[in-house]
Amino acid sequence: MTAPLHGREAIVNLFRIECARATMVCEVEQILEDGEWAVLEWRDPLGLRGCGFFRVRDGRIVFQRGYFDQLSFFRQQGLAVPDRYLG
Repeated sequence: MTAPLHGREAIVNLFRIECARATMVCEVEQILEDGEWAVLEWRDPLGLRGCGFFRVRDGRIVFQRGYFDQLSFFRQQGLAVPDRYLG
């Protein structure tokens, strides 16, 4: 689980770190939209699936939350599983 991020710099740093340690591909399954809210359902070529929820105001994302199986992701990418995931 990742703690909530606040601010553009924190978000950029997270993506910089995470994209450097694994090969990530997101293929869009579907996008649903209702007013300020949008939902993205995705998959990757290796079988991982997930979804993201976005609240958009004035053309900017003001809230985002995503769900996927991090344990499967770590194993799929050959990354060490943090001890906190196994305890």
